[in-house]
Amino acid sequence: MTTNQGVKVSEDEHSLKAGSRGPTLMEDFHFREKMTHFDHERIPERVVHARGFGAHGFFQPYESMAEYTRAGFLQDPNVKTPVFVRFSTVAGSKGSADSVRDARGFAVKFYTEEGNYDLVGNNIPVFFIQDAIKFPDLVHSFKPEPHNEMPQASTAHDTFWDFAANNQESAHMIMWTMSDRAVPRSYRMMEGFGVHTFRFVNEQGRARFVKFHWKPVLGVHSLVFEEALTLAGKDPDFHRRDLWEAIERGDYPEYELGVQMIDEEEEFNFDFDILDPTKIWPEEVVPVKKIGKMTLNRNQDNVFAETEQVAFHPGNVVPGIDFSNDPLLQGRLFSYTDTQLIRLGGPNFHELPINRPVCPFHNNQYDGYNRMTINKGQVAYHKNSLQNNDPRPATEEEGGYVHYQEKVEGRKIRARSDSFKDHFSQAKLFWNSMTEPEKMHMIGAFQFELGKVKSKDVRQQVVNMFSHVDTYLAEQIAKGVGVTMPENAEESKVTASSPALSQENTAKWPQTRKVAILAADGVRAEEVMEVMKAFKSEGVLADVVSTHQGMLKSETNEHVEAHQTFLTADSVHYDAVFVPGGQGSIDQLKTEREAIDFLRQAHKHFKPIGFVNEGAELAQSAGLNDLELEPRKVCEQEGVVCITNAEELTTFNKAFIQAIGQHRFWNRKV
Repeated sequence: MTTNQGVKVSEDEHSLKAGSRGPTLMEDFHFREKMTHFDHERIPERVVHARGFGAHGFFQPYESMAEYTRAGFLQDPNVKTPVFVRFSTVAGSKGSADSVRDARGFAVKFYTEEGNYDLVGNNIPVFFIQDAIKFPDLVHSFKPEPHNEMPQASTAHDTFWDFAANNQESAHMIMWTMSDRAVPRSYRMMEGFGVHTFRFVNEQGRARFVKFHWKPVLGVHSLVFEEALTLAGKDPDFHRRDLWEAIERGDYPEYELGVQMIDEEEEFNFDFDILDPTKIWPEEVVPVKKIGKMTLNRNQDNVFAETEQVAFHPGNVVPGIDFSNDPLLQGRLFSYTDTQLIRLGGPNFHELPINRPVCPFHNNQYDGYNRMTINKGQVAYHKNSLQNNDPRPATEEEGGYVHYQEKVEGRKIRARSDSFKDHFSQAKLFWNSMTEPEKMHMIGAFQFELGKVKSKDVRQQVVNMFSHVDTYLAEQIAKGVGVTMPENAEESKVTASSPALSQENTAKWPQTRKVAILAADGVRAEEVMEVMKAFKSEGVLADVVSTHQGMLKSETNEHVEAHQTFLTADSVHYDAVFVPGGQGSIDQLKTEREAIDFLRQAHKHFKPIGFVNEGAELAQSAGLNDLELEPRKVCEQEGVVCITNAEELTTFNKAFIQAIGQHRFWNRKV
């Protein structure tokens, strides 16, 4: 292996640092060449995170954080700081589907009075690699294979899993991407993380290590993987449409900003290295302090001008926020600006409206591609006398950014700290923290992904790798993909769990959930109207789905409007299904294969289902009885709410709306 200049490379795993836990050095020409080439591989879409969607909003702190940081936007609870957020998938191209199994980008640009601050994160708190020099290798592995450009937006192929098996620091991140976290229900129900370790620095110069969290008010919820696959074909814009429509109707997404903080003197008090980007700080060990809320209340006006041209950079910080020596973060501080130079056509991307700070900015950086500022005068240097040394640097008292004065000692070395070498304990912690349904979903994800890998040797290597995490998990993967368990497999000895990692412990609300009401001519209109009225009072959304759009005639010749048909809507678009009574409606729906399939699919995906009066007959036609527990009937199953008397509608509405808020009923036999 050589550089592009032909110089033989002695090390390609570690960037050059000041000591094994020190910062990355600018003189590392191999790292800069490798990363620069990677940053410029795609024109014009992003190399990663190409498929994105954005929204505007504001952030407001709950209280002053002056004890911890001097950052101005975190001081006054009465101040609203404008923000722009870009959500994205990582692996696919701009034209890929929203619902693919993937990590999601969660990037926030704060337009503060002290300058722009970018919190550039993901919906998963860890990453695949520990050192940024490995990033081009990682991305090359999960992108479509270069010889045939397949598959799109998927890691279910040989090169990714070959990379994983031979770079075992990825074990923890893979556990997350094989979990339900990788198929979110909505951007509005998706957690966000800063991933890296940063620093808060207060006015007195005291620093604390910090990690950032975004906690969605609606809770963290996911699709069933089969739903994700179906949506990729039937509605590839599912997530962006969901976000757009929520903001348009005034259901503004909200996220609480939380921070975990560790005093500098406690840096080495844990059984993991706090600078390792493949590790979390368990919330039960380092609690999350909620410090403010972000509300997204305005859709973008132009996707290209805003979402495509927005330029995020983890190096865009404000006084009071500083960096750590996390080696993945250190590399990103170089890479992001380098990428923007080619993607946005030169050094003036900060002048695009979506990137422009709301505070004044001025310096001696002139000219270049796409310059929009018309600079006046003869002087463009510092120091000068012809212009009274203007602009001049600001003092710390005037708000000038001063880097935290960390003492750094160490030999220049390409190495990683020994404290980074434990790759399996937190992967086991994650596994221990999952409920049984979540574990089954992960096993299915592993079997699907590895089942697409052609090389049996790679499949075997992956099983060998995860036998160090959990024996049962590895056995199930092996069984599904036709390889064997290694002899004398030694799984991780970790027995602890972290309840915060399971989505079953998240907030559960019915608000903004969508319900499909299956109906046809002859439907009992008063039941539909009464239930829809109850839905509206609780913020639940509903569509009437029928054989045709337009007005349906009810039993009493009243009209019920059908919003969707069985061709334009599918069970996977909804969180629950309601079937009202009316013998004529039910008799017609029984003859409609699409209606039967719609109901079966919702039942199969563990969704809440409600039946009123004759509506339950459709369940019998769909064969939804619990065959294993006969003669138990469908209306006695978990998450299925039924009444046979119209006078009980008030009770039904309360029970059904409560079920909608529960999201799924995993114990139901399907």
